[in-house]
Amino acid sequence: MDAVRRHDFSARDLPGHGLKAVARHFGLAKRDREYIPGAHVYQTYLSDPERVRRYAADDVHEAAGVARLLGGAAFTLSQMAPRRYERLADAGAATGVLDPLMVRAYLRAKAALPGHEGGDGTLHQGAALYLFASGVATRIVKADVASLYPSLMRQYRIGPKRDRLGVFLAVVDRLVERRLAAKAGAREAAPGSTARYQLEAVSAAIKLVVNSAYGYLGAVGLTRFADVHAANEITKRGRELLSFMCKELAARGVQLLEADTDGVYFAVPEGFAEADERRVVAEVAALLPPLVDLQFEGRYAAMLSHEPKNYALGPYPGGGALVLRGVAFRSSRSEPFGEEFLRQAIARLLEGDLPGVRAAYVATLRALRGRQVPTFDVCSRVRLTKTPEQYLGTRGQRVELPYEAMLANGREHWGAGERAYVYRRAQGRAGLWVDDDAAADADAVDALSTRADLRDYDVEHYVRQLQTSFASRLARGLEPEDFEAIVADPDRPSLFQRQLAASRPILSVLQEP
Repeated sequence: MDAVRRHDFSARDLPGHGLKAVARHFGLAKRDREYIPGAHVYQTYLSDPERVRRYAADDVHEAAGVARLLGGAAFTLSQMAPRRYERLADAGAATGVLDPLMVRAYLRAKAALPGHEGGDGTLHQGAALYLFASGVATRIVKADVASLYPSLMRQYRIGPKRDRLGVFLAVVDRLVERRLAAKAGAREAAPGSTARYQLEAVSAAIKLVVNSAYGYLGAVGLTRFADVHAANEITKRGRELLSFMCKELAARGVQLLEADTDGVYFAVPEGFAEADERRVVAEVAALLPPLVDLQFEGRYAAMLSHEPKNYALGPYPGGGALVLRGVAFRSSRSEPFGEEFLRQAIARLLEGDLPGVRAAYVATLRALRGRQVPTFDVCSRVRLTKTPEQYLGTRGQRVELPYEAMLANGREHWGAGERAYVYRRAQGRAGLWVDDDAAADADAVDALSTRADLRDYDVEHYVRQLQTSFASRLARGLEPEDFEAIVADPDRPSLFQRQLAASRPILSVLQEP
């Protein structure tokens, strides 16, 4: 589980973090894999113990497969940091990995460690983040700055003032070299191979650690070698470098879309071939300091830019699946029916097919009104932060759906941090999806189908959610009149219904570099 979460923090490509969802994603699940809802295991064992044994054995084989693919990250860190393998699986990158590396170096040199110190009141200065345009753009390129802040530390030798042995920068140097080697090896390995997944896991683990070096410097009072002045020097140079890159890219005729410390997205003019895209990135890369590595990261057919760090990328034919980034498009709290609608609608939007977007909206709305959507698909996964006593103490001032769902289902005891699947029932009542390990993982659809589903959700509430919480995320790529036509209620037809066949998505330029 720790390896899965570490991988998804970097890759953001998993449909969920449950074992069965991850095993299917990586192709580890057998075609005849046994599924049994958790609540049914005991009764199944009484009548068919061999089926339960197959189910348990499949769990073991899948867990072993995930470990082979993703366990390399923690194992790699255990070869670097003086901490045990199992502790490194969930260790924080700064205090859990960097600090032990620093301490070991000082002990090995028989040098005294500096004590923790408070700051002098200097405020920390943030990083640069630009949104140049919102809406839909085509012919997209991503240029990636590999580990920008660590690269700036290395280029300009920016480290903590109290590190008199120079350990910090030596560690950053070595980590960056190891990460770049793993990243290059992963690109050369066959897609889907064990070697590729292992090298990607190593790269992701080192990336987390090396990128935490900047945060380590800014964590005044928390880390032994904190230095807010060094952290501010890094962000200052980062803002200057990012601004320079954006100006140089724009000067080569591209339309900038978004830029931050992870890289730059831009759209190229019609007629550009991939060779032209790579040339533009290479020309700008040649202007940067030697240790700052700007790379051609990828190309996409289209992009929906919603907000900073919230976007969707549509692949070229044969180039893979739709990519969604940011909480606007992927959130553990989002209802599955809405996320499925977004995937369908965004795919159509990026192809310029506005009637297709309308069709996806109408199909989802009619499925809700016909109660064809399973109850689980309207559930929101929430984390309970209050104990029963804490909630009952504030219930008179504020009624909260998750806790009402627990109480209405006879749950008088729960722990802070517990997660639950809740939904809104008719007449504003709170519903709780009680469950099986299948629902808890949100991944065993076959198992869910065996459970009685009353589908007693508040239909019109979720129809409103469809428009205000999900369809609204398409609005920046549409003319206002087109958006209104897409979300118009099909059961209340208008005499002046707008025709969408001739309409196209839009891109709005917000600022120039």
